[in-house]
Amino acid sequence: MIPAQEALERLREGNLRFVAGLKEAPIGQTRRRALTDGQKPFAVILGCSDSRVPAEIVFDQGLGDLFVIRVAGNIVAPSQIGSVEFAVERYDTRLVVVLGHSSCGAVQATIDELRRPSEDQSRNLHAIVDRIRPAVVELMKTDLVHDHDLLLHKAVQSNIRVAAGQLRHGSEILEQLIQKQGLLVVGAEYSLETGVVDFFDGP
Repeated sequence: MIPAQEALERLREGNLRFVAGLKEAPIGQTRRRALTDGQKPFAVILGCSDSRVPAEIVFDQGLGDLFVIRVAGNIVAPSQIGSVEFAVERYDTRLVVVLGHSSCGAVQATIDELRRPSEDQSRNLHAIVDRIRPAVVELMKTDLVHDHDLLLHKAVQSNIRVAAGQLRHGSEILEQLIQKQGLLVVGAEYSLETGVVDFFDGP
């Protein structure tokens, strides 16, 4: 078992390599064959589905290193919580990262919906917006509404914090692992502009 802080440092170092244009992740045939009998991912990443933010690449990790759950807006719903529970229990993974990103389209769609509610939106898309809404609605009552870029930036970070909080407190299994077995849940934002991941929510 890799302790949470060590796992976090691995991700930080991998992101530094990615930003520098270096690559060390093992992805060849030998690595693939070594994983046929099982896996031991050292971190769980709950990230956005955005095609520009593939977790294995931005953290320079290889096959079997990360247990990745991707959904638009990095929202937390029962299936995502269950997936995290599965990974941390089955593989003794002790780090969970909620990975959002700058200019998130799902967060922007939520802001748009709060400004001009639509009646013809797909109920499935509406379900995503509804899960992001609590992270955004209070920001819409502030002066941030006059600065689109800053509003979106703050809303993205708020959504990451809310999602991380839901994982920390929305599962008895995860709560027990946090309290007794060193599980760490952190929130992070990936910059589309720089490639840098900022771990801003958590220890």
